[in-house]
Amino acid sequence: MPISNYSLWRAKAQDTIISAPLKGDVHADVVIIGGGYSGLSAALHIAEQGMAVRVLEAFTIGHGGSGRNVGLVNAGLWTPPKEVEKTLGHQAGCKLNTALATAPDLVFSLIQQHQIDCSALRSGTLHCATNRSGLRQLKQRLAQQLQRNAPVSLLGAAITEQRTGSGQFLGALFDPRAGTLQPLSYALGLASAAIKAGAVIHTHAPALSCQQVSKSSNNASNSVNNVNNKKGSPQWLVTTANGSITANKLIHATNAYNTLLNTNAHFTTVDYAQFATQPLTEQQRHTILPNGEGCWDTNQVMSSFRMDDSGRLIIGGVGSVDGKAKQVHLNWAHRKLKALFPHITEYEFEYLWSGHIAMTSDHLPKITRLGDQGIRLYGYSGRGIGPATVFGKEAATWAITGSEEGLPVALTDPKADNYTSTKAAYFDMGATFNHWLSGRF
Repeated sequence: MPISNYSLWRAKAQDTIISAPLKGDVHADVVIIGGGYSGLSAALHIAEQGMAVRVLEAFTIGHGGSGRNVGLVNAGLWTPPKEVEKTLGHQAGCKLNTALATAPDLVFSLIQQHQIDCSALRSGTLHCATNRSGLRQLKQRLAQQLQRNAPVSLLGAAITEQRTGSGQFLGALFDPRAGTLQPLSYALGLASAAIKAGAVIHTHAPALSCQQVSKSSNNASNSVNNVNNKKGSPQWLVTTANGSITANKLIHATNAYNTLLNTNAHFTTVDYAQFATQPLTEQQRHTILPNGEGCWDTNQVMSSFRMDDSGRLIIGGVGSVDGKAKQVHLNWAHRKLKALFPHITEYEFEYLWSGHIAMTSDHLPKITRLGDQGIRLYGYSGRGIGPATVFGKEAATWAITGSEEGLPVALTDPKADNYTSTKAAYFDMGATFNHWLSGRF
């Protein structure tokens, strides 16, 4: 059977979004560029407060990382909490750690509140130690999390084997706050909820330009919720091929899939590939992740594995399947699957796909200023679902109140990262070489 070079999530998503085409010139209180988790969470929370909000998405809802995600709803970041506090300072670091520790609560509450059909399962995640160094790393993470009252626990090798179905690990850090979902269906559900609340979403509407213009008394908003914008202050003007939107405030939320601003130099783009089998037989899947946790490992070139609700086993790793190294990564996925689960001797990969991650220099997410009354959210560094949902919600609070106090990180001026193209090439070549070598000897 030929492998579909297409996202499993896109192939199996149930919801459809009927988007209103943008024609002519319209006004909103807030314009959002980007129809992923950040933008949709912001749109939903803004619309719920009765403000006029419009979303511009260049392609389809979840076209970027939100539709290519692994689907793990994690608490916190990849960076350990102690390092977050060291990088940002104790007070600012604690603020970010606290906000993201409860990110799964927000995600799963939104799913329940809006009845989002996205195969949500809150059975926790397992961070699996592949060697003694990895086990030491997990013990350090455990100590830091316990100091912050996180309900995590370190599992021994035997219990880890029971929970994963694989004997490859020396232990695992279990976080019951976390879970898994169908990532694209979650994005589509947020979009549906936002539309029901009054947001207007335009898909296939790439922003061609974005600038601030003087606001005259003749084109002032008639919205009763025209918050924190004085008469005559600048407005944002975002143009598309078929119309334009003027707005008092702008939220730019395309993350690694920027199509407008020349700001990709603020992060390094890293690719992550995934390989999904056809549904396994009942006998094959009997011992694999019987509780449904999502997993990733402690390898320097990280990999992940999980099951979907149809019994497909999904293997993920750094790299792209959209280029010349596709076969290298596919061969690696076969070897990885057989190393983890040697009893699975008959299977086929049915889907393979990859997506971009926006990796900042310190691996921490950013909120930066865009002109006057504009912000940009980016840099989730491989932790998209929980942090992006939180950042979108707090960006909505900023748009509604004008206050920066609730933002999870301080609002800063944009700062370019050095050698992003070189670092992206380094990550790509390193992952390709690692995948070519891994499991061969």
